[in-house]
Amino acid sequence: MGKAISVRSIMTKRFKLLPFKDEWYDSFGRIELSGSMIIWGQSGSGKTSLSMQFAKYVSQFSRVLYNSLEMGYSPTLQDAFARIGMDEVKRRLILVKEPLEELTQRLLVKKSPNVVIIDSFQYTGLTYKDYTVLKDDFPNKLFVYISHANGKEPKGSAAQSVRYDADIKVYCEGHKAFVSSRYGGGKPFIIWPEGANEYWKDF
Repeated sequence: MGKAISVRSIMTKRFKLLPFKDEWYDSFGRIELSGSMIIWGQSGSGKTSLSMQFAKYVSQFSRVLYNSLEMGYSPTLQDAFARIGMDEVKRRLILVKEPLEELTQRLLVKKSPNVVIIDSFQYTGLTYKDYTVLKDDFPNKLFVYISHANGKEPKGSAAQSVRYDADIKVYCEGHKAFVSSRYGGGKPFIIWPEGANEYWKDF
């Protein structure tokens, strides 16, 4: 049986919220430093660029771990980081390439980053059960999963289950992110203005 709490307890509880502003607040709201977020889209949709922009922005408020399983330590990753000026974050972001077991051990270390970005969900081999265990084991961390897509849906049954459970769901198409968040926001986020204008001009 789970622990019961009083109405007073929930009304007076302090939550760790990320103080997003401007376009980030308009799209994502004020995100809690907990739970999960999933970003998905076809290749070339802008989802990886969005995840990197998100990592850079969030690093102002919390340390970030970026698990680059899919891209690895590659020239492509280096170029992507250079485009958004990732060097500005200095030690607020750490880059790793680790399977689930090693990542879990790293997160158990005191003062490990509280925002964890995993690129990609499919490369981890995570099951939905693995996903729920991570959430339960690390309730004070925000997990962000980057997922491949099958049409306009996350690819695979596990990723689809994550989408239903996630606090923030972000579908990317044509360098524009369509956000559904429990924390407010909801305005489409423009990942790359020139690319978005070109893609959507005939719609």
